Amino acid sequence: MLLAFFDWLSQYYGGFRVFNYLTLRAIMAALTALAIALLVGPWMIRRLAENQIGQVVRSDGPQTHLGKKGTPTMGGALILVAMAAGTIAWGDVHSRYVWIALGVTLAFGVIGFYDDYLKLVIRDPRGLVARWKYLWQSVVGLGAAVALWSTAQVPAETMLYVPFFKQVAIPLGAVGFIVFTYFVIVGSSNAVNLTDGLDGLAIMPCVMVAGGLAVFAYVTGNIKFATYLQIPYVPGAGEMLIFLSTIVGAGLGFLWFNTYPAQVFMGDIGALALGAALGVAAVIVRQEIVLAVMGGIFVLETVSVVLQVASFKLRGRRIFRMAPIHHHFELKGWAEPKVIVRFWIISFVLVLVGLATLKLR
Repeated sequence: MLLAFFDWLSQYYGGFRVFNYLTLRAIMAALTALAIALLVGPWMIRRLAENQIGQVVRSDGPQTHLGKKGTPTMGGALILVAMAAGTIAWGDVHSRYVWIALGVTLAFGVIGFYDDYLKLVIRDPRGLVARWKYLWQSVVGLGAAVALWSTAQVPAETMLYVPFFKQVAIPLGAVGFIVFTYFVIVGSSNAVNLTDGLDGLAIMPCVMVAGGLAVFAYVTGNIKFATYLQIPYVPGAGEMLIFLSTIVGAGLGFLWFNTYPAQVFMGDIGALALGAALGVAAVIVRQEIVLAVMGGIFVLETVSVVLQVASFKLRGRRIFRMAPIHHHFELKGWAEPKVIVRFWIISFVLVLVGLATLKLR
């Protein structure tokens, strides 16, 4: 929106053309999202507390979590508002990628909002029944996949690229691309949701992964950099730099209130939306495998739940003291801040490994 405004102003003063640069707009988008989150955060926390929209704590979980009962939840709405405002303000509103990414994020946010609403307002401990939750996630995920396939302009937009190899690109075809994209978006969404169990545990890895994907978005949308680095060139993908920058800004703003001990939790409205946002961004910049590497913590949390459930059903025994795995370490005696910071460190290292694939080919 502001891009068009500054284009108009540049007729009268050429200095406004500086806002055509993706890097400057990305910085401004991140700062806009950060400022909105910091300014709106205290008001939102008060409103959530006044309406008694607070955390419900499992009685069979770590005893240290009992003190979290009643902590304002659904703070993820703050992240979505900041992201939407920053993206619309500084992104190219004519870009299909911007609207697909933003649409997927907000749609998953609505699904998460309804789940939180049932749990925290209606007081239904089940929340949104799993089959209905996955149904609506599937509808949005498949819709995004079809939209990306049907609007693809070059073959690079629909091929699977394998990191660490220069010319390994697998044609997926219509069915393959749509199914694969669906699993990436829905899988990423639920993986982040499973990770969101400790103060700040999920949001900081989301910020770091978004920052890493933002680098890929910038070079993927620039034909010179893409050619030099021997990665796919996707026209228009550079605008995802703006979208991903708002995740960084909004995420850091939310972390201000979510850091241990948390004043607010994001709830499903934030976790489902952020995971879907990372998934759809990875698909657009053609780095789905790199997303799995950078988001290794999310993968680990998901695998721990799958293994725990499978082991209990097949053998009647648990592998971990509790799943997801961050609870396992808590029950082993690790203090919550220690679990959080160590998982952050692992995420940082994994993001660096993902970025290394730009050159190691």
